[in-house]
Amino acid sequence: MNAHLTTRASRRCRQFGSTAIALGTLGLAVAAPAAAQFRQTIGNDMSKCQAMNGPAVMVTVDGIKSSNGKVRVQSYRATPSDWLEKGRWLIRIEVPARAGSMRFCMPVPSAGTYGIAVRHDSNGNGDTDLTKDGGAMSNNPSINILNLGKPSYKKTAIAVGSGVMIGDADGVATERARGRDEV
Repeated sequence: MNAHLTTRASRRCRQFGSTAIALGTLGLAVAAPAAAQFRQTIGNDMSKCQAMNGPAVMVTVDGIKSSNGKVRVQSYRATPSDWLEKGRWLIRIEVPARAGSMRFCMPVPSAGTYGIAVRHDSNGNGDTDLTKDGGAMSNNPSINILNLGKPSYKKTAIAVGSGVMIGDADGVATERARGRDEV
C-alpha cells in the first residue's frame, strides 16, 4: 500500500516517512501571471502537453507499488509565500493510483518559476500519513526530519518557458519546440 517512485531525471530516491519517493521525468512548459487564481482542480488531460498547447509541465511518476489510494500532483509558484503553503497551490490533478508508472500533464498559467509536489495517499483518506504515504518534489530535494518534509522553494524551483518542457533520460529538461506533433 506504499508508493515507491523513482526519478528518471536523476535516478535518486528520497525518504518521506517510511516510503521512498521521487518525482520522475519532470518536464515543464507554462507560465503564471501574478494574479493567477489558486486552487483549480483539473483532470489529467494529456492533450495539454501536445505541441501548441503549452504552457504545461509533463510529470512522470515511476515505481508506484500499489494501486490503492490516490496520486495527487500540485503546482505552486516557487516563492516563499506560496510553496507548499496550505491553499496556495495553483493547479491540482488527483486520480486513482495505478501501480507502476503514471504520467501527468500539468498546465501552468504562464511562463515563470514553479515547484511541483506529488503525493501518493495510499489509503485515500485525504490526510498525510507520514508512515504510509509517499511524496516527491521537483528537483528531488532532500526530504528529512530536519526540514519537516518541506524543503526550500529554492531547491524545488524549476523555470518554465512558454512551451511544453520534457525531461529526457539524462535528466536535462528541454523545451519542446512548438509545432511538433506529440509528446
